[in-house]
Amino acid sequence: MSRPSRVAVPDKREAILKAAVKIFAKKGYFNSKVSDIASEAGIADGTVYLYFKSKDEVLRSVFDRTMEDFISEGRAELVKISSPAEKLKWLAHFHLRKLGADRDLAIVFQVELRGSTKFMEEFSEKGFRQYLDVIKKVIEEGQKANLFRKDITPITAAKIFYGALDEMVTNWILSKKSYPLEPFADEVLKLFMGGIARK
Repeated sequence: MSRPSRVAVPDKREAILKAAVKIFAKKGYFNSKVSDIASEAGIADGTVYLYFKSKDEVLRSVFDRTMEDFISEGRAELVKISSPAEKLKWLAHFHLRKLGADRDLAIVFQVELRGSTKFMEEFSEKGFRQYLDVIKKVIEEGQKANLFRKDITPITAAKIFYGALDEMVTNWILSKKSYPLEPFADEVLKLFMGGIARK
């Protein structure tokens, strides 16, 4: 196989992050080398260290950038929706659509970021907590509007909601069958809304 061309890499940092997602998904984080990432990005090995101190920092940056994108896009869209139920619907479809569009990224998020307690603790303190907070605020909004049950703790409900979507993604990447991921958002919503909606 020929090596990627080393000419015209307009944004090397972005190229490194994209290459890292592919390599981590293919080889696994612990089996991947910085030289593998550099080769995939079409740059010299040493160039990676001009942007990142280590392979760990590359993984952190993949997570940080992805969560920042998720959260900023989510917040921007949610302010346009008035109904808490519709907000949850949008979030469910958004989550599965985003990860369903990039299998390599889904593998990194579902498998590689959970490869060690150290990583899981670190990432839980960052974007993941902010993402849960977005969901929690929608739950609280529904409770204040008397649409959702008030005997449910918002953060627990947010974790259950996220956990159900998370499981759909995990099953998708582990399945030997090829199928669209986003439609499962409606299945999750039926079950979740059935439990949280005020009777």
